Amino acid sequence: MRRRMNNKTHVPFMHISKRAALPWYKAWAIRAAAIILALIVCAVVTMVFTGEDPIQIYAAMFKGAFGTNRKTWVSLQNLAILLCISLAVTPAFKMRFWNIGAEGQVLAGSLAVAACMILIGDSVPNWLLIVIMAIAGVAAGAIWAFIPAFFKAKWNTNETLFTLMMNYVATQLVAYFVIVWEVPKGAGKVGIINQNSMAGWLPQIGSNKYMLNVIIVALITVFMFVYLKYSKHGYEISVVGESEKTARYVGIKVERVIMRTLLLSGAICGVAGLLLVAGTDHTITTTLAGGRGFTAVMVSWLAKFSPIFMVFTSLLLVFLERGASEISTSFGLNNSFCDILSGIILFFIIGSEFFIDYKLNFRHRESAQVSGGKEEKASV
Repeated sequence: MRRRMNNKTHVPFMHISKRAALPWYKAWAIRAAAIILALIVCAVVTMVFTGEDPIQIYAAMFKGAFGTNRKTWVSLQNLAILLCISLAVTPAFKMRFWNIGAEGQVLAGSLAVAACMILIGDSVPNWLLIVIMAIAGVAAGAIWAFIPAFFKAKWNTNETLFTLMMNYVATQLVAYFVIVWEVPKGAGKVGIINQNSMAGWLPQIGSNKYMLNVIIVALITVFMFVYLKYSKHGYEISVVGESEKTARYVGIKVERVIMRTLLLSGAICGVAGLLLVAGTDHTITTTLAGGRGFTAVMVSWLAKFSPIFMVFTSLLLVFLERGASEISTSFGLNNSFCDILSGIILFFIIGSEFFIDYKLNFRHRESAQVSGGKEEKASV
């Protein structure tokens, strides 16, 4: 009797198990299916709560992002800046250094660039000014990222909190200098820097002022892909990310890798600050980065730290943002409803990562496999 009871094992109706690594095309097929399901759910929500035709809503979203030549270039500009910041945080994330300070690093680079434009804009030739601005922006962003990296490497401080707090310091520094440089006095803002002389403004390629930004970020994307995948530094970043003990065992100097990688991350954030101040906005504010430093975390994670796939995840988020503003204007819907649609789509996309990494096993499937095994044994 006891033997019979011991042989009876309770099999749950469903349990979760880790998947073997899926081929890239199957993983992206799951993501595509998630997007399709998200669009269906958004369509139902739209019809129930607004009575609007969901097809027209989606058409308006596409129109908002790519409806005209100007809207297309604005979307590409937003894509370029978001992608640049996402590329900046990726080496650190791949190393399992959680750099949440990209927002502050962009502001530090922006502040250095704006200082050059304001203080020496009329004193040096424009080409030399741009060179000085680029060096200052890259150096400022790199130094801002190096500070938490140094403390992490030497005393193992918490990089998440450290980099997050550095964002607030950078914001207050920018706020201070905005008051110092405000035009006119008492306005509380800097305004357009060198509006008449255009000193320090990045040159246009043809008639489009965003083309240079797109080209620079495209080059950074190629560089980051090669750097992470084929260089010795990229290999060391991967090993440190997998296990610091293993990295030390094979002779990798972990502290040096941490500081070197964060210097690179901050430098690229400094480039983003240069592109924002000298390329598009031509001013400095505390909200210049626009939250992209935090959005970049999602972009990098969704792309599995792949610079090439980051192009598509950045494009998706920019499309949702630009499309949301269009449907709020065209259909008189408030921004909250637009955020609901964006949230549903992102929920499905993020949820799809679970089904890429894990699978659901049901009891009837397992019992069928067990009975099949018994029949095979009986036949033998």
